[in-house]
Amino acid sequence: MPENTPVWPEELFADIDRTGPVPLYYQVSSRLESAIMSGALPAGARLENELAIADRLGLSRPTIRRAIQEVVDKGLLVRRRGIGTQVVQGQVTRPVELTSLYEDLVRTQHAPGTKVLDRKIVEASEDVAQHLGVAPGTEVAYFRRLRSTDGVAVAILENHMPLQFADITAEQLEARGLYQLLRAKSVTIRVAKQKIGARRATKEESDLLDLDKGGPVLTMERVAFDQAGQVIEFGHHCYRPDMYSFETTLVAK
Repeated sequence: MPENTPVWPEELFADIDRTGPVPLYYQVSSRLESAIMSGALPAGARLENELAIADRLGLSRPTIRRAIQEVVDKGLLVRRRGIGTQVVQGQVTRPVELTSLYEDLVRTQHAPGTKVLDRKIVEASEDVAQHLGVAPGTEVAYFRRLRSTDGVAVAILENHMPLQFADITAEQLEARGLYQLLRAKSVTIRVAKQKIGARRATKEESDLLDLDKGGPVLTMERVAFDQAGQVIEFGHHCYRPDMYSFETTLVAK
C-alpha cells in the first residue's frame, strides 16, 4: 500500500453502540487508541479525512472531529499541514543526561536525520559571550540544524562554539552527532549546566516543525564544558512537545 494511502481498520468500528449511554465520540476515540496501540494503525499511517470517516460510520462530522482530537491530545495522532492526520512515529523520551540528541535517537532505535539550516562565523552577542566566557564581539562558530526522527522533524538545534570548531562541515553535521564529532577531535564533554523550559514557537519554528502557528515548544539551554573545564558549546534548542519529552530520576537526600 502506498505510504500516503489513508487506512481505516473497519472491523474495529462494527459494534459501535448508537443507543447506549457511552458517548459516540468516546467510542470512536477509544477504538482509535486501541488500533494504534495494537498496531492495527501503524506508526506513520494516515487517516481518512473527517468527512470521509463520518460518512463511513454514519456519524456527524463534529463527533468525528472530537474523537480524533481526543487521540491527538493523548499524543497518539498528529495533524500535519498538507498531509492530514497521522499516527505518530513514537515520541522520543530523552533522559536528562549528558548526551546528544543524535545519540539518544540511535540508542532508542529511531532513525535520526539532520538538515543544516545555517553554518557560519558570527560575532558573539553579550548573551552568547557571557555563556562562552569570551568578550562580546569575539568571532565564534554558529551552527543551526533541523533534527528529525524517522522522517518527522522534532527539534531545531542552535549551537555557538569557540572559533576552533568552525572547521566542522555541514556534511559532517548531517552525517553524525555533534558530540561524536567533538570526540573525534579528542574533546570530551564532562560537565554541563542545563535549563529546560517552554514557550510559543516563532512563525519559522512553526513552519519547520509543522506546528500550529504560535503553538508551544519545549526548550533546552545548555552550556557544556570539556575535561579541562573549558566551555565548548552554548546550545539553545526547541522541540515539538507532542513528539518529545524529557525524563529524569529524582532521589531524596
